[in-house]
Amino acid sequence: MTNRQMTRAVLFHQLGGPEVLTVEEVPLPAPGPGEVLFRVEAIGLNRAEALFRAGTYYYPATLPASRLGYEAAGVVEAVGAGVTAYAVGDPVMAAANFDFGVHGVYAERVMLPEEYVVPRPDGVDAATAAASWLTYSTAYGGMVEAGGLRPGDAVVITGASSGVGTAAIQVARRVGAVPIATTRGEGKRQRLLDLGAARVITTESEDVVKEVKRFTGGRGARVAFDAIGGPGFAELGNALEPDGTAVLYGWLDPRPATLPMNWPLTVRGYANGAVVRTEEGRRRMAGFIGSGLRDGSLAPVIAETFEGLERITDAHRLMESNTHTGKIVVRV
Repeated sequence: MTNRQMTRAVLFHQLGGPEVLTVEEVPLPAPGPGEVLFRVEAIGLNRAEALFRAGTYYYPATLPASRLGYEAAGVVEAVGAGVTAYAVGDPVMAAANFDFGVHGVYAERVMLPEEYVVPRPDGVDAATAAASWLTYSTAYGGMVEAGGLRPGDAVVITGASSGVGTAAIQVARRVGAVPIATTRGEGKRQRLLDLGAARVITTESEDVVKEVKRFTGGRGARVAFDAIGGPGFAELGNALEPDGTAVLYGWLDPRPATLPMNWPLTVRGYANGAVVRTEEGRRRMAGFIGSGLRDGSLAPVIAETFEGLERITDAHRLMESNTHTGKIVVRV
């Protein structure tokens, strides 16, 4: 590092579209007790970051000079007093359990408390790692830990072409479940089938409840894993079998979510931090993700890779276009 006092990072000083993002020099102090400094090699983009930048996330941006970004992979450059789990040269990932207005990882180098860092699995390159942690941990935590997904269960996955959606298809397959993917139009049907979806339902032309019931022989799915919410949440719940579980982890539809009435039914609001903030939760997630990446059963879908922090605006524009399938990555 030529200058240990400064680093380049992406900031925004007002709410708005991708154009509000700027790359600036920011101070980079030495790591304090319990902190890890790592050089960022790749960043994975997430829908939450677009919501945060626009002022529609569930907590407000830290303006002016708000940071941004949940997910990055890199190499440890320094550790603070008391840190024993990591040493200089260790490959790591951000564990995405922090206020990214303060700790956002869109930068060349970042400082995070030790509990916000996890080891990068052996043999996994930075771009793959940056596209892995948040999507797979959300899918695993939401479907398996919160939803109780088991081998043989059918699970309806909405927004299936997103980063979390494509990860959820693979996670469901890995636990022996049957993924039913929904997407708006026909354009992404074959891609989702190729990724392992057992059935793809296009919501613009097909009735979700009717098609799920048809596919499951009238029984319905055991779990719904929903990124959308809004009034459509009630219809999604009606596609479940008795005593099924509907897990709501996103709110792409900002209108109030309506509860389904096909009781008995369990409704879970899932926040990834509930699992990631505990050491035991991070251990379980890291074990599941790391073993899946190593044996190939988990392989993140990367829609496009941009080179350099200066391309972050272009990357956000692509994310908001909704024309991609999978994750968007920026190499630093």
